[in-house]
Amino acid sequence: MRCTFCGFADSKVLDSRPVEDGRSIRRRRECLECGKRFTTYERVEDMTLVVVKRDKRREVFDGTKILNGLIKACDKRPVPIGILEQTVRDIERELRNNLDQEVDSLAIGEMVMDRLRHIDEVAYVRFASVYRKFEDIETFMKELRQLQKDDAGKPREK
Repeated sequence: MRCTFCGFADSKVLDSRPVEDGRSIRRRRECLECGKRFTTYERVEDMTLVVVKRDKRREVFDGTKILNGLIKACDKRPVPIGILEQTVRDIERELRNNLDQEVDSLAIGEMVMDRLRHIDEVAYVRFASVYRKFEDIETFMKELRQLQKDDAGKPREK
């Protein structure tokens, strides 16, 4: 690593420690030429994740949009914000692990709905009604019947 003071190309690492929840490493270094100390950070380079919208527009993935949608769906529901934040992190991790640089917004919506169904059924129906653009009561009822069918036989948590 090049010294920030004299530009010498070699230094020794004095101390290393994880930062940013283990996503980066902070290194204290000492120049082998001038002896001055400086700090460097090493982090994994994230690939840019692009979302392909329904109208074929493309935009950079933004997890805060998912979080905002989850917060709206969970309005006045007993769901801690920490669970919603963890849900967004899990979705983003899964998307990045797929190694596809472009992901369809519909796939993201399905991932959100799948997780939300297990977090809070009322929030799930709220989210689904906007996401799936329910246009009439029959479409809404069809989704409710499917939810009941999927939950049949599962023990209820209270």
